[in-house]
Amino acid sequence: MHATAMEHTSPERRSEPRVRTFKSGKIAFNRHFSVFDCLVRNLTSHGACLEVADSLGVPTHFDLVLSDGTTHPCRMIWRFGDRVGVTFG
Repeated sequence: MHATAMEHTSPERRSEPRVRTFKSGKIAFNRHFSVFDCLVRNLTSHGACLEVADSLGVPTHFDLVLSDGTTHPCRMIWRFGDRVGVTFG
């Protein structure tokens, strides 16, 4: 089954609808001494989907620094290909 077909048949588990975005961000960890770029693909007040060059390099806990200057502490909840899903808090 193709991923797009699975998206339509999978039950929605988010508590609120996601908002598609195309914002630049930074994944910061190791007390912000380690930083790399990401692209925020969708966003809610509870989490986000991030596109990265290599999802294997993303730590379990980090800060997401958005292009507007806001920072969200994150916990990774899934990883697939070049994308990771995070929850805030």
